Amino acid sequence: MMREWIIFALCLGVGGHIAVGVVMHAPGLWPWSMTGFYGLLSGLVVYGLVQAGRMGWRLFRHTTKFSSKNGPDTSW
Repeated sequence: MMREWIIFALCLGVGGHIAVGVVMHAPGLWPWSMTGFYGLLSGLVVYGLVQAGRMGWRLFRHTTKFSSKNGPDTSW
């Protein structure tokens, strides 16, 4: 459970950095007054992408683990 909170906090931090970077490099896209809100939204999007990547990785590892023929119970 602690790992999920750490991942969530890191994603919110990355989202905040994305928002500040966009505001500083393209101030016409996002006004400074909405930076916190956009940072939160960006963080939630990053969290969703990270969770989707983790799920994809688990599915990939699960399918490759069972498709392998070189298990301990197989003979040569």
